[in-house]
Amino acid sequence: MADKKSKGQERYDELAYEKKNYFEIASKSERKEMFSYAEGYKVFLDEAKTEREACEFAVKAAKEKGFSEFHFGDELHVGDKKYFVNRGKSVVVFRVGSKDMEKYGMRIIASHVDAPRIDIKQNPLYEEAGLCFFKTHYYGGIKKYQWTAIPLALHGVVVRKDGEKVKIRIGEKAKDPVFYIDDLLPHLGGEQMSAAANKLIEGEQLNLVVGGLPYPDDKVSKKIKLTVLNYLYEEYGMREEDFLSAELSAVPAYSARDVGFDRSLIGAYGHDDRVCAYPALTALFDCETEHTVLVMLVDKEEIGSEGNTGMQSKIYEDLMEEICQAQCASFRKVRYASKCLSSDVTAAYDPNFASVYERMNSAMVSCGTCMSKFTGARGKSGSNDANAEFVGEVRRMFDAEGVVWQTAELGKVDAGGGGTVAKFLAKLNIDTVDLGVPVISMHAPWELISKADLYSNYRAFLAFLK
Repeated sequence: MADKKSKGQERYDELAYEKKNYFEIASKSERKEMFSYAEGYKVFLDEAKTEREACEFAVKAAKEKGFSEFHFGDELHVGDKKYFVNRGKSVVVFRVGSKDMEKYGMRIIASHVDAPRIDIKQNPLYEEAGLCFFKTHYYGGIKKYQWTAIPLALHGVVVRKDGEKVKIRIGEKAKDPVFYIDDLLPHLGGEQMSAAANKLIEGEQLNLVVGGLPYPDDKVSKKIKLTVLNYLYEEYGMREEDFLSAELSAVPAYSARDVGFDRSLIGAYGHDDRVCAYPALTALFDCETEHTVLVMLVDKEEIGSEGNTGMQSKIYEDLMEEICQAQCASFRKVRYASKCLSSDVTAAYDPNFASVYERMNSAMVSCGTCMSKFTGARGKSGSNDANAEFVGEVRRMFDAEGVVWQTAELGKVDAGGGGTVAKFLAKLNIDTVDLGVPVISMHAPWELISKADLYSNYRAFLAFLK
């Protein structure tokens, strides 16, 4: 017979707060739903390794759910289900609700679909020492040494001189060739290994091996380069100058896989931030709500949300204003009443690197989606820092729907930091807070998340949109 709790212990249990492992408290049926939901997410990860592919996936899924494309100037009516594509690299999927937008605002979830990668330069192709290479320029914050000696796939588009756009995706099928960035053997790596980690591999050493077979013509000086050029011409109609108007990226040629004997985790490229984008999209499809709701899947977050497809672009503000005008609502009033979840990942506490985390305020794996009241660096520099009233409101939404969630900040105060798109939406006078899945090995070619946290994120979005 268990010992009876003391009054003090009972009071402590009543008043104290502790994070809960979602797997431990989930019912058998709910745990089954977690694992089932993860299967669809893994398909998304494998099909959407670039922002363009993520947008294509979202549009296809939206069409299957009865959504149609919106263009500026189109009429909008209550009940309309629409998607808006911005230059093929970001997409907004939305539904027009019956609730008065001036009073209740919009419900917005904003995630990004770009991820760290290795971009191909505009004049990339050269031959040296029996090999042919692409020169590259890495995109986003990476540890450069992690991208050497792993299989890479080539994804992207080429706009040829004649104006035709050609899609390229090589390295994902079992019979496809892959590409490779070489590293120095340890036998000769004494000097390299004594360097700081950020100098182990320099950016200009991230050259992609793309060929090694000489063209059968002794009168050609660059035989291996010609073999590559000939392949590109025969397969895609490309000439070398067409690289000038191309967007090609090398991404890990890994598929999403279950991790662990119990299959409770998922290892994949691009969890940051597709582990938030996919639940946001599926929650929009599955929710029942009278609110006008928008899911924004945006580009360029990894390099500061710049450009006309990043969150700082006026296009998203213009789209929201267009929706308001179609409903004869004041955009200024709607913005003030709107609520937004800036859905981006956070760092999961990693016991192997515990020194950079403050454990009490770290996100724990499998304890649910994580709310970050503020991001930024050190003194909250560059942070949205959501107000307590809005945090309390979101907290009540989650608790009312039984969502398992937690709060955290990104490591120790002086250890570093990071940012999200939250501050750009907050500048529109929209209440905004960060919410996302804890990730192990963030920005590595293969990241790790928990299926419990993925499903919790989906449940949280359903509660918020409701």
